[in-house]
Amino acid sequence: MSYEELESILLSYKDASLCFPFDDVTPVFKVANKMFALVGVTSESVSINLKCDPNDAVILRSQFKAIRPGYHMNKDHWNTVTLDGSIDDNLVKKLIDDSYVLVVGSMSLREQKRLGLE
Repeated sequence: MSYEELESILLSYKDASLCFPFDDVTPVFKVANKMFALVGVTSESVSINLKCDPNDAVILRSQFKAIRPGYHMNKDHWNTVTLDGSIDDNLVKKLIDDSYVLVVGSMSLREQKRLGLE
């Protein structure tokens, strides 16, 4: 999956936005000002940090070499997924969806209602 495809998917979520709070080369995707994805792009690869249920995170890491504890993130709640072609695009999309749902689920009911996601 290319960065362009990834960006299109991430921005398709309700109230999703793109910003660069850390530097000019690290895109962060947020929903209502809360990060649900952080993308790392190098000349060799594209990787994405995604929020994950801690139990699922451990299982995914044991099943896929391309899924590791979140780089520069809380290792219990975030995974780094390297998009090297070893993980099916449908699974990547599911992991993105899970991250979005977890982040929205941590918001107040008022904010969820404002987003129409309660």
